[in-house]
Formats: sequence, C-alpha cells, structure tokens
Amino acid sequence: MWESLKAQLLEIGTAQLTGTDASEYESKSTAGPGAGGRGSVFFSYEGHRVRLSVADESPITIRHIGGGTVMLTYGCIEVLGKLEKPGSHCPGQAYITISGSCIFHCKYCPVPANAAPTKQTDEIISLVRDAGDITAISLTSGVTGSAEEEEERTLAVVKALNEFDIPIGVSIYPVSGTARRLHEAGVAEVKFNLETATPGLFAEMCPGMDRDMVNAELDEAVKLFGRNHVFTNLIFGLGETDEEMKTAIDDLCARGIIPSLRPFSPGGELKDLPRPGFRRFMNLYKHHRAALAANGLDTREAKTMCIACTGCDMVPGRD
Repeated sequence: MWESLKAQLLEIGTAQLTGTDASEYESKSTAGPGAGGRGSVFFSYEGHRVRLSVADESPITIRHIGGGTVMLTYGCIEVLGKLEKPGSHCPGQAYITISGSCIFHCKYCPVPANAAPTKQTDEIISLVRDAGDITAISLTSGVTGSAEEEEERTLAVVKALNEFDIPIGVSIYPVSGTARRLHEAGVAEVKFNLETATPGLFAEMCPGMDRDMVNAELDEAVKLFGRNHVFTNLIFGLGETDEEMKTAIDDLCARGIIPSLRPFSPGGELKDLPRPGFRRFMNLYKHHRAALAANGLDTREAKTMCIACTGCDMVPGRD
C-alpha cells in the first residue's frame, strides 16, 4: 500500500496544509527541489515518510488535527498519519547547506535565482546543537567561488563537527582527490551527483560541470567508504527515456554506487516541464529495487543524507 500511495503523492509533490497551526512541523530549504519555496512538511505513516511542498492549491490536503496528528486526503484516499518535526531540514538529521549560492546554472535548479549566504562554521555548529535528537549530520553546498574553495570550506566544517561523534555525510561537487580528502577528515558517506541519465543530457542541463570527474570520484569513493555508503542523484523527467534511466541505474549499482532516483521538480529554467507520472515512478522504482538486489546493495545500511531520509524519493529497501 505505501509504495503505491507514496508514488501517487510524489507525482503531485505538493499539499495544502489546513487545520490547527502546524508551523513547528514546517521546513524550508536552500538546496534541492524545495529551494526558495514556501516550505514543506514530512508526512509519516507506519514508519515511512514522504516530503510534500506546502502550496495554496493542491489536490492533496493535509489537515492538522493537533499534536502532529493529521488526516491526509487525496481523491478517495484518506490516511491518518503524523507530521514529523524536522531536525534541521529533515527528521532525524541536521541536513545543512553550507553555501546557498552557486556559480553553475543547471537548468532545473532554483538555487542561483534564490541565492542564500554562506554559513560560517560557528553558525553550523549552532544549527546542529539546536536540531534536537538527531542520529546524523549531512552537509551539502553550492559552489560560490571555485569547487576547490568549496571543498576546503566543507573540510573545515567537517573537522569542527567531528566533536558530535555521529556519522557525517557530505554531498558537494568534487574535484580530483575530493573523496580521499573527505575520507581522511572523518566523513562517513558521500554523494557526488551525476544528475542525469546520460552524458548528453548532463552537458545540456549542467553546462560547465565535469561528469567524468564526478564518475571518477564516485569510483574512488567506493574503494574508500565501501559499498552502501556512496550515493549519487539521478533526476528523472528531464527528457531521458526509461531505457536510458535503467541503463544508468544498472551501471551505477554494478559499480557499488547507490543511485537516488529524484523526480524532477519544476524549477529554474524548466518551470513549465511537468513532474513524472505515477506509472513512471513505479516502473523505475521496481527496476531500481531489482538492480540493487542483483548487486548486493542495501539502502538500509545508509546512515546519512537522502537515502537515509527517504522524504523526496522512492527508496527500495526502506519504502
């Protein structure tokens, strides 16, 4: 039931939030699909979760009854569940964007148009301390000057956060040696994003970025961090075919890398491009599940970032 319901909810991606005040359960993002938006909530049902952006109009309604208890309504579907409080951006983690602006202009990304300042290390430490009961710290970042400078800034933050003695995951745009330096700094897991299913689509969507470098650092990361602890985002809905997406999934899983299948969320220069539909969600999800199993990969081993959260994506083994 949950897999089908979540795919239907992610197809829409938004919800009207009604009922009693639920502001303590809302989260705002400076990175990812929700960057610059009104905010989002995490709906939880029987240990599973989905993240939906709050909107003035949506066919999905989440009515807050009180104390986090909500009734989700979508057509003839009614599900009683809970809203989860975000630690910092997502439940159970302090998921923090270091630099909220970026010199790259990926066509689907809203970050350049909603640039936010770079957080200082002291501010990040305070956010982690204020996040409450968390089991992981996850860091991501745009590129404000150069990728080398961003990595140096990230390494300094990681070293300062090691005092919390919980797993730290990092997702940044890599340069040669990034995986090794993050591993030496004490990072537990990494995510270097390939973003698209094919090199041609990557060149079109992410001008100026080096896909070969990302691939090289992903392979090096598997050697250092081990299988089940190296991830990459693959966005579907940008114009690739199902076969192209499945080929990319198969290749990554064979290399020991867990892909996170991220449904396209209209934004950036592609605001008029539609979100993927329910049937495509389920088709790719089933293939993803089979590819992970065939290569002995287990998403339940992940400790940080998106695979551990599951809010924005369908995650085989957790959903």
